Amino acid sequence: MGEEEFLAGYDARDYPAVAVTVDVVALTIRAGRLCVLLVERGEHPFAGHRALPGGFVRPDETLDAAALRELTEETGLGVLERAHLEQLKTYGDPGRDPRMRVLSVAYLAFAPSLPEARAGGDASAAYWVPVEEASGLAFDHGAVLADGLDRARAKLEYTPLATAFVEREFTIGELRQVYAAVWGEELHAGNFHRKVLSVPGFVESTGGTTAKGGERGGPRAKLYRAGDARLLHPALLRPAREDGIR
Repeated sequence: MGEEEFLAGYDARDYPAVAVTVDVVALTIRAGRLCVLLVERGEHPFAGHRALPGGFVRPDETLDAAALRELTEETGLGVLERAHLEQLKTYGDPGRDPRMRVLSVAYLAFAPSLPEARAGGDASAAYWVPVEEASGLAFDHGAVLADGLDRARAKLEYTPLATAFVEREFTIGELRQVYAAVWGEELHAGNFHRKVLSVPGFVESTGGTTAKGGERGGPRAKLYRAGDARLLHPALLRPAREDGIR
C-alpha cells in the first residue's frame, strides 16, 4: 500500500489519544548535599503537590528542546550553561496520569552551582530539595527520581560525569565532594586522590593552584580540568561495591 492510499483510509478516530510529555531530574550539589529541583504544581491534577519539572511536548519541537524549555520556564533558571542533559527512560503505565494516556520521556540534567529557582509556567513554586527529602511526589515522579539517582550513581563509577558538577577548573578535593554527595558515602582523601590520577584521561593538570591554602593553612591545592576520557578504566567503584568485589 502506498502512502497516498494509506492516508486516504486513515481516520485519527480509529486510534486512542496519546500525549507525550517530558520530565526532568535536575541535580546539583548545594552546601555539600545532592539536591533535586522540584516544582509545586499550580494546576490539577495533583495541584499543590511537589513534582519534577516537565510538561507536554509541543508539535513543532524535539524532545531535547521540550526538556530544556520546561526546565527553564518552570524554574526561571535561564540558559543552563555547561549543563549535562541526557535521556533517562520512557514511562508509559496507562494510569500514570488521570487525564489521559500520557507517555513521558524523562531526562537527567546536571550542572554546577545552579542558582535558586523561581517558579514560572504552571508551577506555583520551585526549589532545590536534598534528594533524601524528596518524597510524596505527584504522578510516578518518585520512581522517576529513583531511576535518575541510580543512573547518576552508576555513571560516576564508569564515566567522567562528576566533572559536570564542578567548575571548569577544580581541585581533587572538590571532585571528591561530588562523589561523596552523589554516593552518600564518605571517601578517604588519599585513596581517592590516588585513584583519580591513576585513570588515564579522567583529569588533567592546569598547571595552576588555588589562591589560598587549605583550611588548616596547608599548601595551595593543584587545579585540574576534565580530560578527554569518555569511559573510566579502571572504574572508580563505590566503597560498598568495591568491598563486595574483593
